Amino acid sequence: MTVDRTIDRFAAHDHVFLGEDHDKAARRTWAVIVLCGAMMIAEIVGGALFGSLALIADGLHMSTHAGALLLAALAYAYARKHANDRNFTFGTGKFGDLAGYSSAIILAMIALLIGYEAVSRFLSPVAISFNEAIPIAVLGLAVNLVSAWLLSGGHHGHDHGHSLGHEHPHYHGEDVRRIDVVAGVIELEVFENGVPPRFRLRPLDSLRLHASHAAIEIIRPAGGRQMFTFADREGYLESLDEIPEPHEFVVKLRLKQDDQFKEFEESFEEHGHEASGSAHHRDNNMRAAIVHVAADAAVSVLVIVGLLLARTFGWLWMDPLAGLIGAVVIANWSFGLLRDTGGILLDRNPDPRMAEKIRQTIESEGDRVTDLHLWRLGPGHLGAIVAITTEKHRGAEYYRRNLGKFGDLSHLTIEVSNHASAG
Repeated sequence: MTVDRTIDRFAAHDHVFLGEDHDKAARRTWAVIVLCGAMMIAEIVGGALFGSLALIADGLHMSTHAGALLLAALAYAYARKHANDRNFTFGTGKFGDLAGYSSAIILAMIALLIGYEAVSRFLSPVAISFNEAIPIAVLGLAVNLVSAWLLSGGHHGHDHGHSLGHEHPHYHGEDVRRIDVVAGVIELEVFENGVPPRFRLRPLDSLRLHASHAAIEIIRPAGGRQMFTFADREGYLESLDEIPEPHEFVVKLRLKQDDQFKEFEESFEEHGHEASGSAHHRDNNMRAAIVHVAADAAVSVLVIVGLLLARTFGWLWMDPLAGLIGAVVIANWSFGLLRDTGGILLDRNPDPRMAEKIRQTIESEGDRVTDLHLWRLGPGHLGAIVAITTEKHRGAEYYRRNLGKFGDLSHLTIEVSNHASAG
């Protein structure tokens, strides 16, 4: 007899699947909009007062820049405002991806316009006011550098998804372990989101943790050992010492319960730094904003070089050549953003490696996965539907516990077809 059981891992969850830095990213975006808006007004007013058409043109260009950032800021605001709206079946985490997709289309159009203008100037060279154009290009570059600094949070960190595809975070889905400690359940995590890696212990229910009651010893494959003590943080414990690379070791966790220390053991493996392993952590809305700023900065650098060479050697063709190279660079970034955000909007599997790990976890005990769907709900949040056939007396809750180690699975539905014999 077949018995179907379906369980939603977070049946009472509020379905808020926004990124960890959602509100901070929104504030940074608004700050850059204010900067670009002020610059735009100053250039247009200054151009009108001093009769500079180039200054007015750059001010109008800055307005398109501010408009693209405004799209990102409004996406953040709308996603937060409607985060608890049940009309959005899987939350509003994809608004950033939708905004990123729209921004990518705008970037592609900008690339086409710059390319068209560059080709036109190759065919029909125009006179260039070097003494006016070069300072404006330098000023534009300065504004873009400040904007990039603000969008990145004021530092060159490892914020997930803020770079243009060069981030190297660990694979967080496997860096979280859920441990049943009799008195409750705790999460053991190797946490390194924008900070040096440290262990974190977090209770998932009413269990109380005290720093003096916890300690960790790690044992590496070569036999090296290291002890970690903890400090109390707001709602969790954090190790005082950083975790040295590589992150491949056995963890022996000692917790004091009922006046006795009990030991729990977990294994961690070092994971490769493939982009696919971290793609579902990217904030594509912030990524699109940074691409806009970076594209503008790249064009400014090329324009400055082209203008200097044209003024020094009389190579007027250098200016349109610089524009054409800039158009190609912007088009390339636009294509990457369109590909990634489009895949998310169409519910493409965001992490085939994660899907395979889920399958292996279930099938390692003789059961069979008959259907598996994995999609992105928002930055750092994945949804999954898993259909399992088993000949053992196991319910959906059993598999839910086994898959609990994948911390990125924020919404998990499991269906079990049980073929266990009556005897």
